[in-house]
Amino acid sequence: MKKKGILFLAMVLLLTGCIGSIGHIRFGAAGIGGMYHAFADTFGDLLTADQEEKQIEVKTTAGSAANLRLLSEGYIQMAIAQEDMTRAAYQGTGSWTDGKKYQGYSAVAGLYMEACQIIVRDESEIQTIDDLLGKKVSVGEEESGTEESAKQILSIYGIWDNLGEKVHLDYTDAAQQLRDGKIDGFFCTAGAETTVISELSKQCDIRLLSLDEKNIDKMITVNPAYSRYTIPAGTYNGQEDEVQTVGVRALLLVSDDLDAETVEWITRILFEKKQEIQYALSADITLNENAAVQGIGIPFHEGAASYYKSCGINV
Repeated sequence: MKKKGILFLAMVLLLTGCIGSIGHIRFGAAGIGGMYHAFADTFGDLLTADQEEKQIEVKTTAGSAANLRLLSEGYIQMAIAQEDMTRAAYQGTGSWTDGKKYQGYSAVAGLYMEACQIIVRDESEIQTIDDLLGKKVSVGEEESGTEESAKQILSIYGIWDNLGEKVHLDYTDAAQQLRDGKIDGFFCTAGAETTVISELSKQCDIRLLSLDEKNIDKMITVNPAYSRYTIPAGTYNGQEDEVQTVGVRALLLVSDDLDAETVEWITRILFEKKQEIQYALSADITLNENAAVQGIGIPFHEGAASYYKSCGINV
C-alpha cells in the first residue's frame, strides 16, 4: 500500500505540474496566428536561452478563458489572458456564472493592448456592425477572449442573438473560410498588426469594420477594462482608412505554485529582453515597468513584486 501511495503521489505531481523542482513550465498561449502564440513562442525561447535548465513548453489553447481555467486548475503554470476576463474569473463574476472563483494565479505584468478587429471581404455589402445581422460570422474559438469580446460588442449593438449563424473558428480557419466565401466575417481580438490578418489581406481584399462613437462609449461604460483604440491606416494591405474600435490589455500571469525566485527571473527577463521581443512581433509592444503594474485588478506574484521593488515600484 505504501509503494502504491508513493507511486500515485508521483503521478499526481507529474500531471498537475508541480514543477518548481524540475524546471518544466507549461505556457498557455492561444491559437496559432494570433499575438498570444507569437509572444509565447518568442518569450519562451528567450527564457530557455537564459537558463537552459528551465524548459518552457508553449501549449496551444483556445485563448483567455481556457488559459484562466487551466492555470487555476494547475495544468499550466504561465499564461496570457485578457484583463477583463482575468478580473472576472478571479472574482467569479461576469461570464463566469458557475459560481466558482478561478484563482490560484497572480499577475506578472500588463503586456500590450489588443484590438477588437472585425474583418469582412471588401466586396461584401457589410459596411457596419449592424450589417452583420443575419450573417454567418466566426466569433472566435469557444473559451477565447475573442468570443467574449465579440459577445460584448454584438450584445451592445443588439444583434448577438440575431446573427444568421455563429461559428467558432480559430484565426487561421476563419481567415481561410472568409477568403473562400464560406463565412461573411470574423472577429479577432489580438495585437494589431495581427499576422493572420496581414496574410489574408495579401490573398484577397478585406475591410475592417469600425465601431460607432455611441457604442464605443457604451462599451467602455459597461466594461471599463476596454478603451478606445485606433488601428492606423496602412496597418494591413489595402487598408486606406483608420479603424475605430476598442481594445483591452493582455496580461502575463503565473501560477501561485511557482516559487518567488523563478517568477522574479521571469519578470526580469521580460523587461531585459523587451527589445528582442519587439523585434519578433508585428504588433507594437511598449514594455516598461511603471505602465506594466497599472490597474491590473488582481494580486501580483511575490516574485514579480520583488522585481518591481528593485526598480523602486511598490505593487
